[in-house]
Amino acid sequence: MAGPTTIDDLRERTRGAVITPGDDGYDEARTVYNAAIDRRPAAVVRCANAGDVMATVGYARESGLDLAVRGGGHSGPGFGTCDGGVVADLSGLRGVRVDPENRTARAEPGATWGDFNAATHAFGLATTGGIISTTGIAGLTLGGGFGYLTRSLGLTCDNLLSADVVTADGRFLTTDSEHHPDLFWALRGGGGNFGAVTSFEYRLSPVDTVVAGPMLFELEHMDSVLRFYREFVGGAPEQLFLFPGFQTAPPLPFIPENRHGDVLGIVVVCWSGPPEEADAVLRPLRELAPRVAEAVGPMPYPAINGAFDALLPPGLREYWKGSFATGLTDEAIAVHLEHGPRVPTLSSTVHIYPVDGAPQRIAPDATAYSYRDASFSTVVLGVWEDPAGGAAETAWVRDYHAALAPHSEAGGYVNFMGADDQHRIEANYRGNYARLAAVKRDYDPGNLFHLNQNIEPAA
Repeated sequence: MAGPTTIDDLRERTRGAVITPGDDGYDEARTVYNAAIDRRPAAVVRCANAGDVMATVGYARESGLDLAVRGGGHSGPGFGTCDGGVVADLSGLRGVRVDPENRTARAEPGATWGDFNAATHAFGLATTGGIISTTGIAGLTLGGGFGYLTRSLGLTCDNLLSADVVTADGRFLTTDSEHHPDLFWALRGGGGNFGAVTSFEYRLSPVDTVVAGPMLFELEHMDSVLRFYREFVGGAPEQLFLFPGFQTAPPLPFIPENRHGDVLGIVVVCWSGPPEEADAVLRPLRELAPRVAEAVGPMPYPAINGAFDALLPPGLREYWKGSFATGLTDEAIAVHLEHGPRVPTLSSTVHIYPVDGAPQRIAPDATAYSYRDASFSTVVLGVWEDPAGGAAETAWVRDYHAALAPHSEAGGYVNFMGADDQHRIEANYRGNYARLAAVKRDYDPGNLFHLNQNIEPAA
């Protein structure tokens, strides 16, 4: 389908604003969540509907310009913007429609997990979302999707029922297990390589009140905590999601004031089973070691999903690395004990997420997400405020990741990859890569959708 060829043509074909350099609001329009990303696109199209997305894709294709697709804007490498190209900004498309009878929800690609949870919680329903609520649903889903409900409900992409997609040639396709099943397979973990998704339909499950929150431990106890976690999590009920890490104690009321600013060990828990069973489930962890502070209690599920938003507000600068592991070896624990306590800033952190349980009951070739045998996914995140900073935080992340590499799988979770991780793309998908490249060839042979962890079209 032919697209617009000039900016004026594009403005005539779109309902949403087309913002170019020199226009009022340009600097705001080009800004993304990660302030380390400072790019100047030729145009930002604030898409108002799927037709605007089709026109924007057509304009980028016909003009030979780079195309960035922005949903929630949380991409660590800044894939939601570009220099000199065109941005299809979907962040204004945030509607969520719940079908409580069929336990499904259809959501637009600019919605965040905060938007999604607000809509579904009214019916006592949820699906696996992110760790913080400001994350966009689109990027999380397309990369796989970890969150507090992973062990019991599976990955976010495992709960995707259908999607509407604008492909590189301008077609609008509805894809599910029966319609364009190869594309649907690729969307579930293959990232933004295959088109611009304009609608996601999810399966929902009953989730209302959870017992959740953080526990903080002295660093001297983290060896015991990590060894306990390694042995405990695999046999724990799947309604229990918990992850350890290292964190600078923020100035929160439940933390003793004299400990604010200290680096501590952390374990975040979320029990989505019957609330009255939480104490028994969590007792082994509470008996393991004394706690510096704890804020675990009953709360609505959306509350835990948004509990840590304030630590990672928009406008900070970030650098990420991630890895998968089938086990948490003694050697890996030693690496965590060496590097974790060096966490450089308040918002910098490392988390070791469990990805066992429901995700492992799906075959590795059933979706594009291939690491179904992995039990842990580690993310190391360096965060800083000063525009002139970042060297120490980036070095901490790289050194930590490099030290973990001998004890990790070759690939990692694509949503934790940095802009300098393209060389890992085949390892991230293992045996699924060749099929993904073939699907890419069928739906995007010119690699228009290349601003991502890019899968090149098969020859």
